[in-house]
Amino acid sequence: MRIRAQMAMVMNLDKCIGCHTCSVTCKQTWTNREGTEYVWFNNVETKPGIGYPKHYEDQERWKGGWKLDKKGRLTLRSGGRLARLGHIFANPDLPSIDDYYEPATFDKDILVNAPGGLTDTPVKKPYSKLTGEPMAITWGANWEDSLGGDTAREDPNLRHLADKVTFEFEKTFLFHLPRICEHCLNPACVSACPSGAMYKREEDGIVLVDQDRCRGWRMCVSACPYKKVYVNHATGKAEKCTFCFPRLEAGQPTICSETCVGRLRYLGLLWYDEDAVLAAAGVENEADLLDAQRSVFLDPADPAVQRAARDAGMPEDWIEAAAHSPVWKLIGEYRIALPLHPEYRTLPMVWYVPPLSPVLDAAGAAGRDDTDADDIFHTIRDLRIPVEYLAELFTAGDAEVAAGVLMKLAGMRAYMRTRTLDGTVAQELLDGIGMTAEQVEAMYRLLAIAKYDERYVIPVAHTKQAAELEAQATAQNDCSLDCSGGPGMGGPAEDFHLVKSDGRRRLSINPLRGRA
Repeated sequence: MRIRAQMAMVMNLDKCIGCHTCSVTCKQTWTNREGTEYVWFNNVETKPGIGYPKHYEDQERWKGGWKLDKKGRLTLRSGGRLARLGHIFANPDLPSIDDYYEPATFDKDILVNAPGGLTDTPVKKPYSKLTGEPMAITWGANWEDSLGGDTAREDPNLRHLADKVTFEFEKTFLFHLPRICEHCLNPACVSACPSGAMYKREEDGIVLVDQDRCRGWRMCVSACPYKKVYVNHATGKAEKCTFCFPRLEAGQPTICSETCVGRLRYLGLLWYDEDAVLAAAGVENEADLLDAQRSVFLDPADPAVQRAARDAGMPEDWIEAAAHSPVWKLIGEYRIALPLHPEYRTLPMVWYVPPLSPVLDAAGAAGRDDTDADDIFHTIRDLRIPVEYLAELFTAGDAEVAAGVLMKLAGMRAYMRTRTLDGTVAQELLDGIGMTAEQVEAMYRLLAIAKYDERYVIPVAHTKQAAELEAQATAQNDCSLDCSGGPGMGGPAEDFHLVKSDGRRRLSINPLRGRA
């Protein structure tokens, strides 16, 4: 067993109100500069919907993530080394700028400098920030915000659910899904990078880009099934969510977590067995991938695991932080958090507590007893958000696992309701979800009223670690934050231009620039 540390995040989708505060603060912190106008390290999607970029979940089209070959071995969907080398200068599996959206600006001077006496009110016209030409705004990173219909019919997750999901007004549904880089245990982007610029930090598992080694091959963009690696069109360098590692090293939460209005994000440390990662990602049955990934994680309260962590040189406060990690509680102890698309086999490390529709109201509306455990659990299958749809997102299509998580959440609500109203302990509910009263009340506190230091348990980097990280950054041409203007702002932009091919516009880079 080789024990490793991984900083991870869990998001409680029941508490996301779709305000996009996380997206705006992340944008202002990381990508508010030339070349990244279309880039959102954090975006909030409305599900069902086609997402950002369009149809990113359709791996038959984009070939992201991993698959098993005929011999049962893990291989990138984008192909092996020879296949990637064959289209290294013309990658056919890249989203175009239209799949993201064309960033726009507006002629604001016309409002200030318009001559007097006009009969018509002056109007700001949109202009492309890429070409400077007038344009029509037809798409955006959150174009589907709170729709729950229209483009939702094209959601790749609905392919197998034609008989389960309808879009009649009375039956339509939606929920919000915040997304960042998954900082996977088995990242496809790292494996696909020809120049070795993508790497996963040994200290905390954060996946980063070495800006000096990046040559703009963009294989990482294709290989990432979540499409959370972007190309700065002003520099040709790959950029992605950094998990706000400078903040984490100081013991502070990511900027999206810090500013989240709904307080839905949890940050904490996990221990995992590095030797078990490939075996977990390579299990044959996709329905077994969730349990396989959970088996990689190590119980931080286990004395044997703590001894292994000490033997591996982990600081005592890191061992203590892992033992109190809210992420471990939601993933490993309560088992109510689920990964996004485990079938991609990247072993993502941003997990989600799925949204629970108003189950007690649904039970009453169906003529059932909203205080009876059996009636509440039977209602799970009749909720407004279909269990089968949540299963397509979080359990590789296994509806039983998704229903089990929703039953725990519904049981917790019903238990706390009866305990609050008349002080009784609904033992039948506890037996139905296999939890004790103490566990349910602790889970309720964590999900509903947890304080700041309960939601974010982040150990600071020690002096020795900080020195190692600084040396690592220096060896890789310093931290990307130290460059002028932010990450990747280190080269001329004259070699980059917008090209059109078969009606699809792509950001193009001279592939020979900067190479011997």
